[in-house]
Amino acid sequence: MSSQTGNVSRSRGQKHQNVTAFKNDKFGASAQVKKAKSKVHGGLCQHCKDVLEWKVKYNKYKPLTQPRKCVKCLQKTVKDAYHIICKPCALKLELCAKCGKKEEIVIPLDTKEEEEVEDTSQPNKGKRQKKRDDDEDFDDLGFSNDDCDSDSEAEGN
Repeated sequence: MSSQTGNVSRSRGQKHQNVTAFKNDKFGASAQVKKAKSKVHGGLCQHCKDVLEWKVKYNKYKPLTQPRKCVKCLQKTVKDAYHIICKPCALKLELCAKCGKKEEIVIPLDTKEEEEVEDTSQPNKGKRQKKRDDDEDFDDLGFSNDDCDSDSEAEGN
């Protein structure tokens, strides 16, 4: 029997083998499945990242409906499911946001947030700068500054 103490090896293989792999979006992906698949699990150690990816893959991932309390700052700031530490505390203390251990973080939190801030600010700066350049060439009536200078010179002669 497999329940005997010390019986670690089996003499036969697994009795029931799966023919096809499990697909969490077999009958069309719901909004919850799409959101879980697209989520990037940052600020976690390798083990916790693998656990959350497994939960997403086999449709066991359940997102939070309300924020949870962080165990470090004791504020309701934990927005990600299965996490115990909020992002600012995890970043500051360099801890895994899920298990709370000081392990190597696979995907750091700070790089993603900085990239998002840079991406959103860059296009606006370019548009504004371009618009200012156009405003310098034209006055309110639609005439260019060069035309106004030549008109004033013509009147003076």
